[in-house]
Amino acid sequence: MELYQRKEILNVIEVLSGRYLQGKVRAIRLAIISLLSGGHLLLEDIPGLGKTSLALALSGILDLDFGRIQCTSDLLPSDITGLSIFDRQKNQFHFVKGPIFNNLVLVDEVNRAMPKTQSAMLEAMEERRVTVEGVTYTLPEPFLVIATQNPTEQVGTFPLPESQLDRFLMTTGIGYPPPELEKQIIQRGSVREELETIQPLLTRDQILETSRFIRENIKLGRLVTDYIYTVIERSRFHPQVLSGISTRGGLSLAAAARAEAYLEGRDYIVPEDVQRVATPVVAHRLILRPEFQTLRKEEVFQSLLADIPVPMA
Repeated sequence: MELYQRKEILNVIEVLSGRYLQGKVRAIRLAIISLLSGGHLLLEDIPGLGKTSLALALSGILDLDFGRIQCTSDLLPSDITGLSIFDRQKNQFHFVKGPIFNNLVLVDEVNRAMPKTQSAMLEAMEERRVTVEGVTYTLPEPFLVIATQNPTEQVGTFPLPESQLDRFLMTTGIGYPPPELEKQIIQRGSVREELETIQPLLTRDQILETSRFIRENIKLGRLVTDYIYTVIERSRFHPQVLSGISTRGGLSLAAAARAEAYLEGRDYIVPEDVQRVATPVVAHRLILRPEFQTLRKEEVFQSLLADIPVPMA
């Protein structure tokens, strides 16, 4: 069974990973899953590993309007959402939209912005609308925020609170490319100029239709539903975890698993789909007990997941 637009979506992943973003196929795939699931992606890694190139390449190949927000400590909420400016000729105020009013928004170094500014941006992500001076403006569709976060030990960072981390469907890193590939990248030079000429392979309407198809046609059976519930329930009683996965986390896991099943060519979810996306979807939602703060959440969650029996159809 060939699913709606699946070949075209896989072609996008293949072109990006084979030509423009070599060695980043996992990050590309997770970004596509986030977009098709209606969620947002947080990239946690050091600067200089291609996070900006990933966002630029996606916007170009998917024909999406692109906006970038460089977060600094003096960034104001109005720098993200926009503001009203008085027009002397018309003797009235008019609203000037901020960079959040794009289909794909790169929020660079989100944890360098002050908490108040972070909240304004994350509210727009959740509600998909912005209210300025009592007037509500709807954000465009499709809408994807790719935020980058520097390691918290770097100077001048304001870590995102857990309630705001929960707004991201997925978190992942990019990591260093394999040695031989990195040598090729250094020899070839930056691909930034190439990204400016990339030709779209899909339209916005096709992306929206594909997202709708996934929501309405990829089946989530009872056994897999029970499996997802077991995962989130076990997280709430894990000895190293203070606060486990919320219901929203369970919904996010189901949505991402639907997109994963679609990419795998099935109209139903199997437990392996859940397992493949589980760590990037839910690990960042865990709150560890104080005595285990030095542990990586990903490792804690993977050990939890490994102890859960996989249901058999």
